[in-house]
Amino acid sequence: MIALTTFAAANPPATSVAAPSDPEGPEPASLVTLSVPDRTAMERLAASGADLTERLRPQPDGSVQVDAVVTPSQLAAYQALGASLAPEASPPPAAAKSTAAKDQLVVERAVWFRSREGYFLSVEASSSAGQAATLSVTWTGQGGATGRAPMTPYVDAGAYLGHQFSTPVPATSRPQWVTVTSAAGGTAEARVRAWPDGERPDRAGPGYQKDFVTQYMPPAQLNERIRALHRRFPKLTELLTLPYPTNGYRRHAQALIGTPPAAAVVVTSDAYGSEGGNDLAVELADPGAPGRPLQVTVNGKLITVSLATDGSGAPVSTAAQVAAAINAGAINASAGNASAGNASAGNASAGTSAAGIGVKATTYRGDPGAGVMAPAPLTQLSDFLHAPADVSRAPARVLALRIGAHRDGTRTGVLAYAQEHAREWVAPLVVVEAAERLLRNQAYDKATRRLLERADIFVVPTVNPDGANYSFYDFNAQRKNMTNHCPPQQSDPAQRNTWGVDVNRNYATGSLSDGYFGASANCQSGTYAGPAEHSEPESRNVMWLAQRYRNIRFAMNVHSYGGYFMWPPGAYKLDGRVTLPRPTAQQEAYFLRSARTIEEAIAAERGTVTWPQQTGPVTDVLYSAAGNSADELWYEHGVYGWDFEVGADLWNPATQAWEGVGFQPPFAEGHAEAMEFASGLISLVGVAADYREP
Repeated sequence: MIALTTFAAANPPATSVAAPSDPEGPEPASLVTLSVPDRTAMERLAASGADLTERLRPQPDGSVQVDAVVTPSQLAAYQALGASLAPEASPPPAAAKSTAAKDQLVVERAVWFRSREGYFLSVEASSSAGQAATLSVTWTGQGGATGRAPMTPYVDAGAYLGHQFSTPVPATSRPQWVTVTSAAGGTAEARVRAWPDGERPDRAGPGYQKDFVTQYMPPAQLNERIRALHRRFPKLTELLTLPYPTNGYRRHAQALIGTPPAAAVVVTSDAYGSEGGNDLAVELADPGAPGRPLQVTVNGKLITVSLATDGSGAPVSTAAQVAAAINAGAINASAGNASAGNASAGNASAGTSAAGIGVKATTYRGDPGAGVMAPAPLTQLSDFLHAPADVSRAPARVLALRIGAHRDGTRTGVLAYAQEHAREWVAPLVVVEAAERLLRNQAYDKATRRLLERADIFVVPTVNPDGANYSFYDFNAQRKNMTNHCPPQQSDPAQRNTWGVDVNRNYATGSLSDGYFGASANCQSGTYAGPAEHSEPESRNVMWLAQRYRNIRFAMNVHSYGGYFMWPPGAYKLDGRVTLPRPTAQQEAYFLRSARTIEEAIAAERGTVTWPQQTGPVTDVLYSAAGNSADELWYEHGVYGWDFEVGADLWNPATQAWEGVGFQPPFAEGHAEAMEFASGLISLVGVAADYREP
């Protein structure tokens, strides 16, 4: 399984998250492999809003393993739903004998591939007995080599989709024939074919240049790269500024004062921290005398709360009273000064309004706030953002680079967009590397020049720049954008790593609000769909391109990690597993044929093969993802919308197991992924260049 990787501040190292005004600090998050007993439990996990990756692995015993980003408290909650940390790989159980009637088997697909690690076999089959069948595969290969492996039932939303290997299995030589056997006595044989066996990519000419990305890049660097390409190749490019500004890499400044839950107050500035909120401070003072009222005064940027005292001089103001006093600025005494030992809730006197400098106070996470507040020293408000000062806090304008010799709408358009999910650092490198290759090779390479003559390419390196900055400088595991739609009781500083909208659940086709599965209405969920379809500027920007440039007929949404190649439908309704309308047989064949061609180009780079069982419609090979962008592009605009999940598992010959790479692998691995998937993206441009409207 993937080792527990704790996500913290990223490059460069940030100052401590637990600042003086943030005594709790967010819980640490770790990337782990969870195991659930079956797909039904998997659905419960997804419905809970768990932050699941795209690395899903069914197991021979019917259980499912999936990588997830979790905090300790989330892990405890998921365990109550049947999830646990996955055990290390163990030998598969022996097939059980059955006295049931012989079942009928069909081999749906049997393929071999050769990667840099050797030969591998992938088999998919179905049984008339459904998921209850116990199937295994034996194979023969060149030189008389043989092998055997169990199959895993693949059940999704209660529907049996067949049996398959959990992962491709190694073979000592090229497999030639397979026999699938059921414990109930059914058998089926098939010849093993090559995978992906698509059209070979164009051979690059002499002097072909590649390898232009040398490091992970935050948004400012990504945008500068495409600006530089535009300056260098003005006759072949246009720089487009998309119309919808983002929220910006900014947060309201906050302070948590007191002892949660009952005796704590959260103070939040009206202004963003970078626009004055970080200059504010709050202190809770002991007046040092008996019978004093609760009083709030403001001196410049300092808010002083003088606590009410009883007859003995002890502070008696509750958290609810302090919050109300700060919000009102003053509370008139309802019964005058309380007598000794009997300070009332109304025991306050007029002071200068704290609202005049723009703050709001709440009790802690909806607690009634009956606890008595203790004096607290001056606490500076903070937005808790750690990026250097040269990282803009203003709303961001998302950029696209348009590439082509004829950018007049007469050529087939290709949209390549990346980093809807902030933590996916490799994805932007794929589109930047592809753009560099297309422009820098067109003068010398005939095949590249043909692509620019016959295609119109739109490259968006980072759809979600705000979240990407937060991932780089504050919290590596950030998936969402930085717009906080949570109510005050879910908006104290220690919750800040849970805020934001999952951009790839915010689209308007097959969405959560349409009743589709795979997104959440919980503002703290990893798959929060937002308060409404297209509520976020990031999703509106992507769709603006499709609406504005009607010649766009192909799109590639680049994600990580897991090694998938997918297309619509991407969502279903859970009750009955009703998917969005499936493409016609002709369209499905075109999706698959194009995918195999593109996968050939990926494999040609360093031998990475996208598994056949991870090539297909999202709902068939992964899970339901309500409100994703590829679905809206396909169903609303007729765009062939694909998804890359870069970062295929790596085979470990020592453990004889496939191992995940994670969102931010060491750059040597991230660089290799960028190189191979940039080749795949350029192959997609080739598919577009050859496309003719039916």
